[in-house]
Amino acid sequence: MLVLSNIEVMYGNVILVLKGVSLEVRDGQIVVLLGANGAGKTTTLKAISGLLYTETGEVTDGDILFEENSIKGIAPHEIVHKGIVQVQEGRRIFEHFTVEEELKVGAYVGSKGKNLRVELEKVYAYFPRLKTLRHRICGFLSGGEQQMLVIGRAFITQPKIILLDEPSLGLSPMLVEEIFNIIKQINQKEKASILLVEQNAMASLGIAQYGYVMENGRIVMDGPADRLIANEDIKEFYLGLSEVGKRKSYRDIKHYKRRKRWLD
Repeated sequence: MLVLSNIEVMYGNVILVLKGVSLEVRDGQIVVLLGANGAGKTTTLKAISGLLYTETGEVTDGDILFEENSIKGIAPHEIVHKGIVQVQEGRRIFEHFTVEEELKVGAYVGSKGKNLRVELEKVYAYFPRLKTLRHRICGFLSGGEQQMLVIGRAFITQPKIILLDEPSLGLSPMLVEEIFNIIKQINQKEKASILLVEQNAMASLGIAQYGYVMENGRIVMDGPADRLIANEDIKEFYLGLSEVGKRKSYRDIKHYKRRKRWLD
């Protein structure tokens, strides 16, 4: 469905951020892209969605294929109409809109002759809390409620693939679990593919079928999610656990960062 083939991304014709990144998201699959801050995860999503141009970024090499057609260099609104929608980090909303007005923005993009009320009710079925808050001004929602809203706004466009950037950021563990369960339901029931960028390795690998690890603009490891969870490097660096299941100190983690085996 979605294939990145050895892409490079440069900002301002000076800064090389992605250095030959290749990955694949198959039809109906949840794929997670793990990595520390600054690894290039968000840049990867923006390369797919076409939002690089807002930051003077450009895919300078390689190609991005969606349903076997190149989307490299296509305008963001055209990419959305092809069925790819990005939920950006930071819960970008129209703060003065009501919840239902916000959802209608997404419905406008993905209307395709569908009944608006039916599509809204489908979103409310996944996010019952949004239905009770449908007349609430978005700016007064909690962080978790806003995260549900932006995912719902993306879902109502009827996407073929959703790009999710750090949906767990700033949320309590209980809310993270709830939102990730909803993401899993959307994937299973609606067959929407999902590319999930996360630092919460345990939560994201728990719902994904496949994962990639990114370091300094390169993919350094990939494999089925269950295999990554069992990998000692992943457990130590991303989950903070030693081989005997003891949580490591920050000093140990910092030392381990300098000796990650996949960079040897």
